[in-house]
Amino acid sequence: MLSLPRSARLATNVHFFLNGLAFATWGVHVPTFKHLHGLSEAEVALAMLAAGVGALVAVLWAGALVGRFGARAVCAVSGLMTAAAVGALLQLPSYWTGVMGLFVFGVANSLFDVAMNAHAVEVEAAYGRPIMSSCHGFFSLGGLGGAALASLLAVAGVAATTHTLWVAIGAAALTIAVVPAMLPDRAQTSDETGYSFMRPRGVIVLLGAMAALGLVAEGAMYDWSVLYLRESLASPQALAALAYASFSVAMAIGRFAGDRARARLGALTLLSVGGTLAAIAMLAVLLIGHPVAALAGFALVGLGISNVVPVLFSCASRVPGISPAHGISGVASLGYLGFLSGPPIIGAVAQVATLPVALCLVALFAAALAVLARRVLPIMGELGTSTDDKASRSVPVGQEPRQNG
Repeated sequence: MLSLPRSARLATNVHFFLNGLAFATWGVHVPTFKHLHGLSEAEVALAMLAAGVGALVAVLWAGALVGRFGARAVCAVSGLMTAAAVGALLQLPSYWTGVMGLFVFGVANSLFDVAMNAHAVEVEAAYGRPIMSSCHGFFSLGGLGGAALASLLAVAGVAATTHTLWVAIGAAALTIAVVPAMLPDRAQTSDETGYSFMRPRGVIVLLGAMAALGLVAEGAMYDWSVLYLRESLASPQALAALAYASFSVAMAIGRFAGDRARARLGALTLLSVGGTLAAIAMLAVLLIGHPVAALAGFALVGLGISNVVPVLFSCASRVPGISPAHGISGVASLGYLGFLSGPPIIGAVAQVATLPVALCLVALFAAALAVLARRVLPIMGELGTSTDDKASRSVPVGQEPRQNG
């Protein structure tokens, strides 16, 4: 029988996997949604904007909800809501009901994201060593599994609506099954339950800006990589779905190696080198313009940005005077601006120019992330909020070793 920390870690990994599965299931069917309703790139971008707005609205209150009801309860409810939204997106009868469905998907997934990360922080503390990057690795495995499943079912001729319904039922069943294995919710202080991130401030703003840049690149891969292969490079759907898969498997590899790489290289090197790699890889994809090069380039983009979110969320969970859930939701609220503004901007640029031209923005944002990492992470050390592997251990908040990167 598994010990409590081990069973809780397993439950957390399942939640991360299901979240990645949900994103992949929607991501590979963006072209399906587009053709189902006969949409332009601008109309697809508006639908994505609805999901981003829903995510941003929810994340502003996610910390307070987790503080009041606990990570376990919020994971259960939001996980079931996410599964239901995925199952409904291609079943809805019109474009505008689809837009509303994507808004609900954004709300549910945003709450799910903050709650499972808050629980991962608690499990990490119970272990006494860093595990956050590997937890996010299971998100990438979920993305890989979802993309691979979509590709196999497309070859087998299974309808997209059937695919999304199967995923929804399976995800709901797994969510219900693992919730009892999560850590019991701890009591929250009045400060923790009352703090609102409607106004992110201080170091949270800096971390959130970096998260926004990373999530622009990540969101673009989810929302536009399949469409890029499908329409810009005229690839069949089964091959186009592999764009998401190549990105996800590289993200998984980078994240499962991320805890050890962070301990060896430090957060500063990990993020600055990763951002540079993602920028160069994205430019190479667009300049070469071949499906094989695109699959390889998307993999390198995934490897480059794989540890942005886990590293920044881990840092946010240790900001003095703020509970882990509120720290994560504060960074996520700004990070989701990447999802809110990035993909629609890419769609708008694609509408007036081309999708390859629009995807140049991904390279630009990844390069900006590399530059900002060099400026922000030394400031984190000066504030006494360590960003290296040692800070994830059981050290009282505000007493971490003072160092740069």
